[in-house]
Amino acid sequence: MGIGEWFGFGSQEQEPRVELARVPTSTDLLAAVDRVESLAREGRVPPPVLVRLGRVTSIVRDTVPRLDRLGSGSPAAYNVMATATDYLPEAIGGYLRLPRQWADTRPVDKGKTPLMILVDQLDLLGRTMDKVFDAINRADAEALVVHGRFLQEKFGHASTGGVLRVDPGSPLPPMPEVPAAPSAPSAPSTPDIRLQPPPGRSAR
Repeated sequence: MGIGEWFGFGSQEQEPRVELARVPTSTDLLAAVDRVESLAREGRVPPPVLVRLGRVTSIVRDTVPRLDRLGSGSPAAYNVMATATDYLPEAIGGYLRLPRQWADTRPVDKGKTPLMILVDQLDLLGRTMDKVFDAINRADAEALVVHGRFLQEKFGHASTGGVLRVDPGSPLPPMPEVPAAPSAPSAPSTPDIRLQPPPGRSAR
């Protein structure tokens, strides 16, 4: 027994340390997408699965560099991270753990085979990621619209983007007068010269 326990202050149990999970970085998310694609290719998943997986991973790759626009704690940002690190690996891994012939032919849920269930899951993830990416782009587009309104209020007119716009029915502006080209000088007239008979001779 130690001296601390003898006096009664060394026997208290220490509270367990809670370690929070590290938030994945953009590099982590892209690496997770690469891993699940490699897993699918090595497992030789059917083409319908590979096509749908490629759609989801492509949207995730386009979205990851723009996650900061969603803000910390955003449910949409969490869905992107969970799709890359959890939902996709679990869906593809669960399918590959089953015998291929059995997974592609045996109905297991409401007449659907594991292959059909996997396709449905990938379609759902694709639609979800597409909505997230669309929301990010709409936010940037709205910021551009607001900036355009600010410029219109500040300077009194909005830019037409360099396109000449002519309202139908409005008269066209007069064309500038172009000075007429000087006429070429006329050739000098030839004098009327008549032959005269020499003096002392009459003309016949």
